[in-house]
Amino acid sequence: MRYKADITAGALKLPESRLIADLLLRRVDAAGWKDAVFTQNLLQARSPATAKRLSNLIRGRLSTMGPDLWKLVRDGKGTVAIHALFASVVKHSPLLGDFLAIVVAEQYRLFSPNLSNTLWAAYLEGCRERDPEMPQWNESTHRRLRSSVFQMLAQAGYIENTRSLKLQTVHIADPVLCYLKANQEDYVLHCVQVAP
Repeated sequence: MRYKADITAGALKLPESRLIADLLLRRVDAAGWKDAVFTQNLLQARSPATAKRLSNLIRGRLSTMGPDLWKLVRDGKGTVAIHALFASVVKHSPLLGDFLAIVVAEQYRLFSPNLSNTLWAAYLEGCRERDPEMPQWNESTHRRLRSSVFQMLAQAGYIENTRSLKLQTVHIADPVLCYLKANQEDYVLHCVQVAP
């Protein structure tokens, strides 16, 4: 199955991702993870279930990449950390990556001023053709997915904000591009470099 709804758990979550990147870089063992996430409540979650869900999501995202990218997430300033994290989310979630490569890229080519909710709805319809195994999501899941994706696009600089959805030119931070090129992350490069 190519498309999953796991990005509904939230947007980029940079502060939490910096903490998880630090645990990964320190090679904390299973007992250390449990202590950090549950006993110390490192992520400041409201419940153990939320802590588990959030830590698993962020760890899953970051685990698609290597230690050099984790350092950019943990230690990078501003857009370096955001773009490093965004790259790992794109690799972890083809639902986001394909939206960039198929829909957002086309809107830039057409010089469209902004994205729209209808573009997202049409994209989700097309996903079923690309992935017949895709789950049947209800309308509230569709809305949560759209909200999370547009929030991430705003955080990474592709759109001005989640109200206007106005497209902006994005220049991916050089350290992130260097990492992606050095590690032959061709799919991710294709997805993140859609802006003119």
